[in-house]
Amino acid sequence: MTPQVDLSGAHWSKSSYSGNNGGNCVEASHTFATTAGIVPVRDSKDPEGPALLFPNTTWQTFLTGLKSGDITA
Repeated sequence: MTPQVDLSGAHWSKSSYSGNNGGNCVEASHTFATTAGIVPVRDSKDPEGPALLFPNTTWQTFLTGLKSGDITA
């Protein structure tokens, strides 16, 4: 079962790869990374829509893979 998380106080950061062309845009919030160990991720075109919750360690592994080129976007 997925825990319920109140995201109303989340501070969102838009991906630097997201442009202003209305394409695929992702926002992540590190507000809960330290306290709850999760990183919510959402579609920036639908800020009131659902967010996926990733364990902080999984999100960091994903970012490391993107930066090293092991994962391509």
